[in-house]
Amino acid sequence: MNDIQNREDVALLVNTFYTKVRKDAELAPIFNKAIHDWDAHLIHLTDFWESQLFRKNVFSGNPLKKHVEVDEKNDNKLSNDLFGLWLQLWLGTLDELFEGELADLAKNKARNIASFMFMEIFRARQNK
Repeated sequence: MNDIQNREDVALLVNTFYTKVRKDAELAPIFNKAIHDWDAHLIHLTDFWESQLFRKNVFSGNPLKKHVEVDEKNDNKLSNDLFGLWLQLWLGTLDELFEGELADLAKNKARNIASFMFMEIFRARQNK
């Protein structure tokens, strides 16, 4: 198995992962409610992860703001368990497809992102 080497690998990771998310009984309703153009969103997420892994400036947007909005639209029901499920699927997908330094970096960044997002969403709820 190879490490993540380029944008094509990142796209494979993102597309494989979100295929699983879209089939998951708990995550699919949340994601499908929030995302109306999956093709565009997958490109956007590939930009995000390419930026994270290769330190390229190809992503623009505010992921925290979007996740707070998704939480609000779901009656503030995004839970630590849902973030844990997201993370578990992400880590499993990485293990299926890649191994190496950048794969490990993708795991660590996802752990940090999941923790940060949940804490900031919780904080946004308190600030209403």
